[in-house]
Amino acid sequence: MAKIENVIVYKFGGASVKDASAVRHISKILKSSPRPLIVVISAMGKITNALEEVVNAYFDHHQLPVNEAFQRVRNFHQSMVDDLMKTNTSFQKQLNELLDALWKRLEQEPSLNYDFEYDQIVSFGEVISTAIVSGYLNQEGILNKWVDIRPVLKTNDVYRDAGIDWPLSTRFIKATFSFVDTNLYITQGFIGSTQNNLTTTLGREGSDYSAAILGHVMDASHVTIWKDVAGVLNADPRWYPNAVKLDEISYWEAIELTYFGAQVIHPKTLKPLQNKLIPLHVKSFINSNASGTIIKHIDNEKILMPVFILKQNQIFVTISPRDFSFIMEDNLSDIFATFSQFRVKMNLMQNSALNFSACIDTNRNVDSLYIALKKRYTVRYNEDVELITIRHYNEDAIGQMTDNKEVIDSQITRKTARFVMISSPWRLGSDRGGI
Repeated sequence: MAKIENVIVYKFGGASVKDASAVRHISKILKSSPRPLIVVISAMGKITNALEEVVNAYFDHHQLPVNEAFQRVRNFHQSMVDDLMKTNTSFQKQLNELLDALWKRLEQEPSLNYDFEYDQIVSFGEVISTAIVSGYLNQEGILNKWVDIRPVLKTNDVYRDAGIDWPLSTRFIKATFSFVDTNLYITQGFIGSTQNNLTTTLGREGSDYSAAILGHVMDASHVTIWKDVAGVLNADPRWYPNAVKLDEISYWEAIELTYFGAQVIHPKTLKPLQNKLIPLHVKSFINSNASGTIIKHIDNEKILMPVFILKQNQIFVTISPRDFSFIMEDNLSDIFATFSQFRVKMNLMQNSALNFSACIDTNRNVDSLYIALKKRYTVRYNEDVELITIRHYNEDAIGQMTDNKEVIDSQITRKTARFVMISSPWRLGSDRGGI
């Protein structure tokens, strides 16, 4: 199959399709965008959260009735269609078919596998979102082809964090995105399927990764992720008002930032692009003509300003052998295996002679993790703590983050300082100034 030249991949996140006016803005961006183009789109607004409520009501029989949780999802999408395509009766039929398929799923008895049920239900957010956008664009004369990515992007069966079957996916992607009968495709991020065509997801915020996979396979000239911020900033402006944009950073630096928890880009996104030196642009959806940030190969990256990454709602766990044996290879291997078994991610880890400590995300498996560990170890933990990471730290930057805070653990290396702190409202002192 001949290589298609100058393919571009765009990814629009949930904020870019949060309401009808945002969808109309996408149409303006795409109207003047170069072709050939593949557009990856997330679920609309906070619909992934709403669908997670549906999953919990369905699987765990939470207080919210499943039909009420489902109706919220239906009403949101119906209002979008009423605003964008009220007279389009053929699309209304398509929307009803998708929502009816979701409801039929919810009428069945759930399996015993929460992660499996999660993927089968939450994936409807991306499918419905892309169908609406595709239908609206066609209505507005921006002709496109809608692709269900699930039979194309093949994965293993690790539900909620599926791994890509690269040989199979590569074959299907090249055959599907042939650009024979269109120069614009609309498809989903975040979702795929097993060889048995059971839906999987790639991890929360995995749409970035989907765009990178498509960019890698199609040898894209570049991939652009459209965000509701100006580009990659040195902190989240929601809690750090002095945040400034980084004009360009290397793949290496971007990978480090995502590893430590920066949320602008999904952690797995960079590797497929770096392997083929495909630049990643992070641009403002609101101000589409602004330069944004370029992530690319840089031989001699200049020293960057401090970058701040805040992870909240963390748990700080300390694990100690009951027999006062050292935390050595055997104990570490056992501890890591237990964390892996319950799929609990460690955001910071370190050990002394008798203790292993980790900062972890709160999730539904934490209590089961504690029970398993307590069979062999003493387990202590602090809930609702914060983990602040300062990349390219200096004394002033550390002071900004830790002054008047109760620090319960720290880890400092050549380029990175990390602090576990008791949660408290963020009030950055103006006496130190911005960075």
